[in-house]
Amino acid sequence: MSEYDQTKPVHLRPEDGWHGVVAPGSRFPPESGRYHLYIGYFCPFAHRVNLVRVLKGLDSAIDISVVKAYPKGEKGWSFPGANGPDDTYEGSTPDKLFGSKYLHEVYFRADKDYKGKYSVPLLWDIKGDTAVNNESLEMLRWFQNGFNEILPEGSPERSFSLYPEHLRPKIDEVSKWLTRDLNSGVYKAGFARDQASYEKGVIPVFAALNQLEQLIHKNGGPYVLGKDLTELDILAYATAIRFDVVYVQHFKCNLGTIRGDYPVIHEWLKNLYWNVKGFRETTNFKHIKENYTKSHHDINPLSITPLGPYPDIETGVNLNFSSIKPGFIAHPAVLEQQKILPAV
Repeated sequence: MSEYDQTKPVHLRPEDGWHGVVAPGSRFPPESGRYHLYIGYFCPFAHRVNLVRVLKGLDSAIDISVVKAYPKGEKGWSFPGANGPDDTYEGSTPDKLFGSKYLHEVYFRADKDYKGKYSVPLLWDIKGDTAVNNESLEMLRWFQNGFNEILPEGSPERSFSLYPEHLRPKIDEVSKWLTRDLNSGVYKAGFARDQASYEKGVIPVFAALNQLEQLIHKNGGPYVLGKDLTELDILAYATAIRFDVVYVQHFKCNLGTIRGDYPVIHEWLKNLYWNVKGFRETTNFKHIKENYTKSHHDINPLSITPLGPYPDIETGVNLNFSSIKPGFIAHPAVLEQQKILPAV
């Protein structure tokens, strides 16, 4: 993932998304209470941004509105009450800014002719009454420093960065295959319309997991690149935390499981969830499981949500990564695909 391009137009045409950046002296200056974040707890891309928001200590400066996990329907994601007073969903919130029934109403406030997707995350500028950004990778990067002016000088939150200079080359290298083969790969496999497309999509997923297992082990944990929490942990976590509970069965990514086949990733994942503030707080398994299983009717037409796996995430963390023998999926096609990835 390259540095964010601050010269990129915010929103060129109705088919485009929004690419604004919060920065001192820009159209969108950092101010507490000026911005509002729309998310869905089910979405791994929204999860990235909400997680950085919490890690940076911006909880009180940037409030959130949370759409319901399902149904999506033709009108897109909805807020509680869209279908009457009995239309509630635990963990979701009303649209705190405008009282909208549907997220698309917020998008149309920014561009009445908008023709793109009504996706989360979406950052809104309350003072300017317009959208700022709806691209998670962009926000993942500049959320780390865009609001520093409003954070206490000398505080750990102000100096906190997931893109430290000494690790940038490695972060950029790994994020290319991590986002392509794992983050996007589960969707390529899950939404495949034929056998060949499915196999083309699922093989890189497990090649990436094999490689991630080796990478964490080589660096000794507790994070992907060792002692420093980086963007790679955010990118990998948002997919890994959904893997066993959704992607294995729903997206047919069943060559293996994290808890059963990847002991290094498993300990890394449990450590983030149980021991690192922000990860557990931004993870909602009910929203995750019910969104996928009750929104994709072509994949799961009866909308039945499996009870397992149980528990959603296991307890107990072993941080002695050197004592763990890395696992891998030995499917021949996976091993061949893994060979084309950069060495760990």
